Amino acid sequence: MNKLHSPESVQQIIESNRHDISFILGNGINRYYKNDNLSWEQLLLDLWNQHSSKDLHQKEIFSGISFTEFYDAIEIQNFRKSNFSSHIQKEVKEKLLPWQPNSRQNLIIDRIRGLKAPILTTNFDDLIPKSAGLKFFKAYSKSFTDYYPWNCYYSDDKLNHPADGFGVWYPNGMLKYHRSIKLGLSQYMGNVERARKMIHGNYEAIAFNDSHQRNWSGYYTWLHILFNKSIFILGLGLEENEVFIRWLLIERAKFFNRFPERRKKGWYITTRNNDDLIYIGKKFFMQSVGIEVLEVEDYDVQYDKIWHL
Repeated sequence: MNKLHSPESVQQIIESNRHDISFILGNGINRYYKNDNLSWEQLLLDLWNQHSSKDLHQKEIFSGISFTEFYDAIEIQNFRKSNFSSHIQKEVKEKLLPWQPNSRQNLIIDRIRGLKAPILTTNFDDLIPKSAGLKFFKAYSKSFTDYYPWNCYYSDDKLNHPADGFGVWYPNGMLKYHRSIKLGLSQYMGNVERARKMIHGNYEAIAFNDSHQRNWSGYYTWLHILFNKSIFILGLGLEENEVFIRWLLIERAKFFNRFPERRKKGWYITTRNNDDLIYIGKKFFMQSVGIEVLEVEDYDVQYDKIWHL
């Protein structure tokens, strides 16, 4: 069995790749810093109980159904209501707006900011921009849609292109545009279809180093970061239901196999749990897409100790 990674060894990985690194952050950063009001499960349960008959009310989301499928079950019950998806997305936005960040998470954000590295967050909330005092920007786009605001980000200053410096990007949708918030499996399949067209529309253009790369339609979106930076994944469960991010990692691995000279690194930090068969399978998946699994002792290493210089 491999040894656990020490905080110092993880720090060394980040530091030695500081000029070619980006970060994917999940909700773990919120949960670790005790933002007890930030419960995605409770939010979905509230929506279910609000939009279903009383005899179907639930107190928990049982194993065997993912959060995305649970949301689709809400939509199925309300399929006769016009514009229900947009209505509930707006409702989610209203529920998320009052959420407030714990400024202690800036230990992580400020370290990434100091590296001038991009962040892709799978969360919809604006807690990172709030806590870090960031401004909203739009990168160049021939056609903007609030369903997929993939060229929008928060940062200190406007970037020349997404991989150019520190910015916070939102693959799953952002609070500013409620119709971009992806809740159900069918909505995430829309993400996959849009990304597939962008990636495969001019596949070779992603691999160029010169101005020809601008021919790729994802050049001014967070997709450019995914294919052109090494990635460090933190606070993300990456369970089987997270189909969009897992599919993107598969596409990224296929791209690097086709263009090995463009290959970038990847790391996924987690606590070891070899007694959990799901964990073992997830670890196998990560390794199969070229992501090195960094097993550490506990959450304190992940969210605190490695971020102290």
